[in-house]
Amino acid sequence: MASECSFDVVSKVDFQEVKNATEHSLKEIKQRYDFKGSVSNIELSGTDKIILTSDDEIKLKAVIDVLQSKLFKRGVSIRSLTYGKIQQASKGTVRQEITISQGIPQDKAKIFVNGIKEKKFKVQVSIQGDQLRVSGKDKDTLQEVIAYIRQEQNRANIDVQIVNLRG
Repeated sequence: MASECSFDVVSKVDFQEVKNATEHSLKEIKQRYDFKGSVSNIELSGTDKIILTSDDEIKLKAVIDVLQSKLFKRGVSIRSLTYGKIQQASKGTVRQEITISQGIPQDKAKIFVNGIKEKKFKVQVSIQGDQLRVSGKDKDTLQEVIAYIRQEQNRANIDVQIVNLRG
């Protein structure tokens, strides 16, 4: 009798790595010559927001570049960041909020589900909250689905991980 194999598709961000990246970015900003005398700052707000402050939009873009490079080096996907509008703050400074997305949104989950159904893989796909569960009888078919998901994550503009591979 064939056993059921399955895996989960999730989109998670390691918050400890985000914290480390913001600390390293802040350290670099304090040391760089082009930020001398600047009020540039990076601040974590809760577990899903980063608040950037700087003198003007040009310096703010430079702060974003520093932060993105540190996040990338630590393995945090830049796709999980959602940038808010640049707002005027006190004393002539500008401010921007970045939201860190956790989980797969429903509309993007449907892209994966519909794509798997169109390819006619012999698997069952279900949306379970903010993740997907893919199950089937054949491990080789599941490997093909994993390859398909890795390919489709670019089109869906989301970074996903495959976890809980059981077979």
